[in-house]
Amino acid sequence: MSGSSGSSKKLINEPGSVVTDAIDGFLACHPHLQRLDGFPDIKVVFDPAHDKAKVALISGGGSGHEPAHVGYVGSGMLAAAVAGEVFASPPASAVLAAIRAVTGPGGCLLVVKNYTGDRLHFGLAAEQAKAEGLAVQVVLVGEDAAIDSPRLAGRRGLAGTALVHKIAGAAAAAGAPLAAVAGLAQQVASRCASLGAALQCCTLPGHPPNTRLGGCDVELGLGIHGEPGAAVLALPPARELVEDMMARLVDYKATASLFVPGARVALLVNNLGATPQLELAIMAGEAAAAAQRRGVSAKQQQARGPSAAHGDHRACSQLLPCLVRHPQITAHTACCSAWTSCSVFWGVWKWYTLL
Repeated sequence: MSGSSGSSKKLINEPGSVVTDAIDGFLACHPHLQRLDGFPDIKVVFDPAHDKAKVALISGGGSGHEPAHVGYVGSGMLAAAVAGEVFASPPASAVLAAIRAVTGPGGCLLVVKNYTGDRLHFGLAAEQAKAEGLAVQVVLVGEDAAIDSPRLAGRRGLAGTALVHKIAGAAAAAGAPLAAVAGLAQQVASRCASLGAALQCCTLPGHPPNTRLGGCDVELGLGIHGEPGAAVLALPPARELVEDMMARLVDYKATASLFVPGARVALLVNNLGATPQLELAIMAGEAAAAAQRRGVSAKQQQARGPSAAHGDHRACSQLLPCLVRHPQITAHTACCSAWTSCSVFWGVWKWYTLL
């Protein structure tokens, strides 16, 4: 059923089977990966080639944010991804099953977006795994500049999560110990700021279209599940919209000390689901110019994606990671479907490894 009276049109079979059907399709296209026993109740995609002597990275969350997170499973990134239903956190039992499947002497790092359900379920699974004698650490990612607070509470994890996957995944692939991988992941997470702008809210399968935003509105900081953002504005020209977004990013309390004149950053414009590439390119050009006017040196610009989508949001986001050099990491090649030499984060990785 692709649509019914009152519901939005989708290329699906049934609303209740979209996640299992999508995982089936993903694995048909990537047969080197596998899913754990217990499917469909336990929706875990893992890399059977993961070396358990090294740190295993696991992430996950509700579905609907593809390619996050199954698209990042592979050598040099995630050892496993745990999927929930659309916009719903996976249960602790599924997270624990993933930990057991890929964790060995190297230990395990859970990279968790800062949402209540994810924190609860991944946290419970981590404690259970520790009680079984497994070495597990947790890093929270919450770089959403729409929540302008110096504290992590309330700040949502967005596209910066994928950058944490790559940097920490490279360290793990290089053989770094768990404590070092976790410390590096935390450092990267703390040096990012993201802000989204939405013209249209996302729509869940089997539900009517979301019409909360008017035809001439734009919402800054709209949440990845459609949560209200920081402000609803009359849609201005792209240049003015980006200038407002850049000001909020640079002045974001949690990272304001990093984005000072002369700071070296990467600038990523991420498609949040349904924004045409034409418009992303315009936004990227304006964002680079806005950063330059602020005295911030954007060493790399990218306008691609999605890297972490929000369903069919007609929206995009800007991510500013402040670049630092990590000489202990070499440029390990990631082998996963969502990370290629032309992917949204490849340029950022290049600067992290070469600066």
